Amino acid sequence: MEVVAVSPKRYRFSFGRYLEEFEVGAVYEHRPGRTLTDADNIQFSLMTMNFHPMHCDAAHAAKSEFGKLLVNSGLTVAVVLGMTVADVSGKAIANLGWKEINLTAPVFAGDTLYAESEVLELRESRSRPTQGIVTTLTRAYNQNGVEVMNFIRSCLVPKRGHGVGDQ
Repeated sequence: MEVVAVSPKRYRFSFGRYLEEFEVGAVYEHRPGRTLTDADNIQFSLMTMNFHPMHCDAAHAAKSEFGKLLVNSGLTVAVVLGMTVADVSGKAIANLGWKEINLTAPVFAGDTLYAESEVLELRESRSRPTQGIVTTLTRAYNQNGVEVMNFIRSCLVPKRGHGVGDQ
């Protein structure tokens, strides 16, 4: 990410990265963090028709081993993925998919999530000479440094001069 001078005394935030700006082994820390609330959890759960009582029935959840509502894992994935966009896929043509998503610890309302992505693989597309594939490992942590999730994702990213709006 960078700020680009578009004319004297006028600057534009450049969102995302071009293929040439990635390097295998580089780690991007995604900030700011995001504190999840009960309202986020219940709204997301009901909006997506996942009304499992562990997400939206506090009396039910109180009887569980956790003693309180769990944040819907779909919400956790969506928030963590969103946190990565500015650094990893802001210029991407397409999200190509995930190899795996691992939920490694529970997330509760009031937890603040932080994430980082490491570039695992980088290659030019065989069929699209102006684009390439970036594969990252993203890890998410709560405010106590406990890893709550990780996933491997690939996206199709343009080379400099070939992104949407570059012409």
